[in-house]
Amino acid sequence: MKVLILCTGNSCRSQMAHGFLQSFDSELKVCSAGTEASGKLNPKAVEVMKEIGIDISHHTSDSVDMYLGEEWDYVITVCGGANENCPAFFGKVKHRLHIGFDDPSHVVGTPEFIESEYYRVRDEIKEGFWKFYQDNLKTN
Repeated sequence: MKVLILCTGNSCRSQMAHGFLQSFDSELKVCSAGTEASGKLNPKAVEVMKEIGIDISHHTSDSVDMYLGEEWDYVITVCGGANENCPAFFGKVKHRLHIGFDDPSHVVGTPEFIESEYYRVRDEIKEGFWKFYQDNLKTN
């Protein structure tokens, strides 16, 4: 089973979703990419994932162009920008879904509030991708 998770910058939400999905089932082939990949991971996303035992620090921020020629069971967008700008995969995608989340990297406020938003979004991503995994990928 191959899953591609798309976001605009591929530095935060898609990386967290990638980490969670891979942690649910190591047999899955999970990749993440960006329609405008930043080329680096968001350090706060890496930190909040590491706190719950998921190390995404080795992930890379890649352009979706790297994956256009491949076949995918699922392509999942996690932000509105990627959903709107998702490239056509010309029939090589069995299922295309959108599971959207707020972008904690755009939050403004006190350091405590910003940190709380990373935790909130991380936990929402875990919940959303656990449901996706249970409903679509888990084999009994």
